[in-house]
Amino acid sequence: MDVSGVSAIVTGGAGGLGEATARRLAAAGASVVIADLSDERGKALAADLGDSALYVSTDVLDEDSIQGAIGAARDLGPLRVVVNAHGGSTGSASRVVDREGNPAPLDAFRRCLDLFLTGTFNMLRLGAAAMATNEPDAGGSRGVVVNTASIAAFEGQTGQTAYAAAKGGVVGLTLPAARDLSPLGIRVVTIAPGTFFTPAFQMEREEAERRWGSTVPFPNRMGSPPEYAELVHSICINDYLNGEVIRLDGALRFQPK
Repeated sequence: MDVSGVSAIVTGGAGGLGEATARRLAAAGASVVIADLSDERGKALAADLGDSALYVSTDVLDEDSIQGAIGAARDLGPLRVVVNAHGGSTGSASRVVDREGNPAPLDAFRRCLDLFLTGTFNMLRLGAAAMATNEPDAGGSRGVVVNTASIAAFEGQTGQTAYAAAKGGVVGLTLPAARDLSPLGIRVVTIAPGTFFTPAFQMEREEAERRWGSTVPFPNRMGSPPEYAELVHSICINDYLNGEVIRLDGALRFQPK
């Protein structure tokens, strides 16, 4: 599927992975809606990208908010790409039961699942419904949804029960969602990144590389957001990629701690 001339929505579009994706899709000729709650960063990115991008304040847990982003995207062109790259803080990691015998807070678990799993599904279902109204291209495609999981879905570390469960849910919905949407010509693919350096680390890259990059087999470094964005673009243009979860991790496998 050629992304030139189509519109795309990138949730978390003002963040590390999302910003790189917005830039990559815009460079490929797409009109991009930067869907985020970070107004300052989102507006600055949209201004930098010019006519090929628009910032829309978007809460992935609110249907009306998402429909606003969808409407803005359809004003720019046929909506054929949705990328779920949103993140956010859900509180500190916690063990199921800590060393003092206290159970993990249930509200924190629910917030994590809401943001990463429910928010992803909300954008998936509403974005796909909008794509279903598109005219199919020559290959029968009406669009593609790219979700973001994590290798924590497979090797969640100590204290990551909520995060691993949420990202494992994103992995689990990939194939059945692809099967659900296949009759409509809409693909669903998930990327499971390893350790990628983004502003969320709130430290210099050199320090982050010492702590996390050294554990990656090859390349022996952390991932960079443009590498994630390049995979998103590859998924978009390769119509035979569907219903798959792709690890992007330099062969890293998380250890228990």
